[in-house]
Amino acid sequence: MAASALSSPAVGRTPNPKSAAAPPQSPSTRRAVADAASAAAAAAAADSKARFEAYNRLQAAAVAFGEKLPIPEIVAIGGQSDGKSSLLEALLGFRFNVREVEMGTRRPLVLQMVHDPTALEPRCRFQEEDSEEYGSPMVVASSIADLIKQRTESHLRKIQAAVSSKPIVMRAEYAHCPNLTIIDTPGFVLKAKRGEPENTPDEILSMVKSLATPPHRLILFLQQSSVEWCSSIWLDTLKEIDPTFRRTMIVISKFDNRLKEFTERWEVDNFLSASGYLGDNIHPFFVALPKDRGTISNEEFRRQICQVDIDVLRHLRDNVKGGFSEEKYGSHIGFSCLRKYLESELQKRYKEAAPATLALLEQRCSEVSMELTRLDSKLQATSDVSQLRRSAMHHAASICTHLRALLDGAADPAPEIWGKTTEEEQIHSGIGSWPGIYMSVQPANSTLKLYGGAAFERVMHEFRCATYSMECPQVSREKVANILLAHAGRGGSSGLTEAAAEIAREAARSWLAPLIDTACDRLAFVLQSLFDLAMERNRNKDSQYQNAEDMDGYIGFLAALRCSYYKFVKELSKQCKQIVRHHLDSVTSPYSHICYENDSLSGIGSVATSMNRFNHFTGFTSFDLSDSGSALEEAQENMPPKDQQHMTPPTKGNESKDVLRESQLTVPETPSPDLPSDIHGGKKKDNGIPNEGGPRKRHARMAAYANRNHHNNSIIGADDIGSKPGSSYSNICAISAQYFAKMREVLIERNVPSALNSGFLTPCRERLFLAFGFELFAVNDDKFMDMFVAPGAVDTIQNERQSLLKRQKILLSCLNEFKNISRAL
Repeated sequence: MAASALSSPAVGRTPNPKSAAAPPQSPSTRRAVADAASAAAAAAAADSKARFEAYNRLQAAAVAFGEKLPIPEIVAIGGQSDGKSSLLEALLGFRFNVREVEMGTRRPLVLQMVHDPTALEPRCRFQEEDSEEYGSPMVVASSIADLIKQRTESHLRKIQAAVSSKPIVMRAEYAHCPNLTIIDTPGFVLKAKRGEPENTPDEILSMVKSLATPPHRLILFLQQSSVEWCSSIWLDTLKEIDPTFRRTMIVISKFDNRLKEFTERWEVDNFLSASGYLGDNIHPFFVALPKDRGTISNEEFRRQICQVDIDVLRHLRDNVKGGFSEEKYGSHIGFSCLRKYLESELQKRYKEAAPATLALLEQRCSEVSMELTRLDSKLQATSDVSQLRRSAMHHAASICTHLRALLDGAADPAPEIWGKTTEEEQIHSGIGSWPGIYMSVQPANSTLKLYGGAAFERVMHEFRCATYSMECPQVSREKVANILLAHAGRGGSSGLTEAAAEIAREAARSWLAPLIDTACDRLAFVLQSLFDLAMERNRNKDSQYQNAEDMDGYIGFLAALRCSYYKFVKELSKQCKQIVRHHLDSVTSPYSHICYENDSLSGIGSVATSMNRFNHFTGFTSFDLSDSGSALEEAQENMPPKDQQHMTPPTKGNESKDVLRESQLTVPETPSPDLPSDIHGGKKKDNGIPNEGGPRKRHARMAAYANRNHHNNSIIGADDIGSKPGSSYSNICAISAQYFAKMREVLIERNVPSALNSGFLTPCRERLFLAFGFELFAVNDDKFMDMFVAPGAVDTIQNERQSLLKRQKILLSCLNEFKNISRAL
């Protein structure tokens, strides 16, 4: 090609009339011109060969080391049984492929053709399925076919599929093949065959599109000659991949089957021109290959290929009236023309891609050198423990810095991606709801994605909402009786007060303690979630430790750092639970004055008076809390007639109610069972003076209580006590609820927030790096190196380094070759 291009100007020059009479050149001059033309042709051929060999070695390096280089390659696509595999055999110069009736290629087959003049017989090697290494050369064609079939069926059984996108890579070295890389793909099908999944056609289509889409790959589209241009199904698929056919070479296969239909010249020319379906500048190739599939030698196979080309041209010249436009279409008929075009087109693509390939090789060599430097530093670090300690401590300090920033308030990384809503926190932490709370607790900003200090404060607010939504638990009559009657039996002047306080203490301990533990667990989860965010910030942010060594490759150390942080937060959670439990024990202690502070019963009004009255009753039988009432009271007292029962004191509905304090808002209206329980004592002291008058009339005492109620405005009137059935039980429950609310208020408003903030946040800000130091760095060198060098890790690094050295050597060799090629270009 190059020789003809160089000599064409001399051949096509128009003679000058003035020089027509010039004497003819001497024999020596003609020999000199011929020698110059031969030298130019040889130089062009040498350049072409150099490019082939350079790309050949580059392709070998790309396949061997997994390099993804935009090397010109050919992808053969088309319908099933359109002859792709047969065409590849013709390019290789020998037969090898598995031929099946219903489906030929079921996995992509990457053919690396290496032109080796010394390989008089084909030498084929297969790349291992899960390795970069190639196996031993194979010279028997049947063995090649058997191995392709075995690998295909084994892999398809493993993945339980009819086709697979994982390619089989075969390297063929032969004297009769060009330097090409061609990928044979599964043929398009319209319907899956019996026993295959219904989506098999879609999987094949998707796979072929992904293989043919990269712009550095040429597309070899095959279609049988029996298919009319207007009814070509897969031509539309080709247009989706390469709409302008810029990268496409169209081949009409099995052309000999169509020859018998041509009788006139216009019929042949009309078919060869594609009747405008492909555009004016797109000229397909028309190829026929030997049909004999018998056992023949490779030499005979190549001879038959040449013979078929001769027969096709003879038929078009001799058996078609007027022949065909040979000057227009003759260069596109026959396999030999297609092969020459593929070689010339790839030569042109190689030449065009050489500068970009050179730049990419320089980039790859630089990357490999950097990777080698990194491995060398790793190997050096295994012997330089002090340097590794410094780097690890800088990394830990940087993580602590980012954790403090996240706790103090930060919006990087993006909360929309890294943050969590309240519901997501509950799901990911495994803590779905608050114990004892049977309603949905929705704190402020519950739907926003938060992290760090903001998420911490939201959990604190959620804890307050959950605690204040809890009503004082219902207390059974048996519990009230056991506590109240025991206090009454001991005598003294504070029986009812102590009984109500004891009920409230027990309720607070039983119901508030689980809420406190849940709050600590939720807060610990919020803090533990910050580690990943700190790592992300450390990767993306410039910190004061930016010159420290990159620790991302030390998986063992990063895992130990994470475990140490989780352990630190878990220990903080344990300590916080103990501290807050101590506050709970203090508030609910019998020696606590919470229940007896001046403001503890403010707003309760006559409840205090009621307790004073009840505290004077010391007899065991003075209180009857049973459902059946107290027959003993009726026997001891003079009860009014039934028609005088309207003289009972006014009910709560007639009482005036003060505005409740915040601590009283959650106290429910405890239902009062309808129980007769007139409470009195056999003897009563008024102002410390014993009453010797004996039992008084009940209606007289009730009237006195009614008169007292006129001067007391309260939630629970003093006249309720002993004036109607169930008054003892309901009043004690109400008083206990007031005490419970007071204890809850003291815990939530005074003790718990400060304890949790100082117990979680302060240590994370001030003591975290110290904790890392004690656990990770305050150890001997052997134990420290266990985080960095696992058993056999040094050998693994050494092996990786040797592999990189080989890759670097080959890439540098290819780089030097392409530099020489670029200079020649």
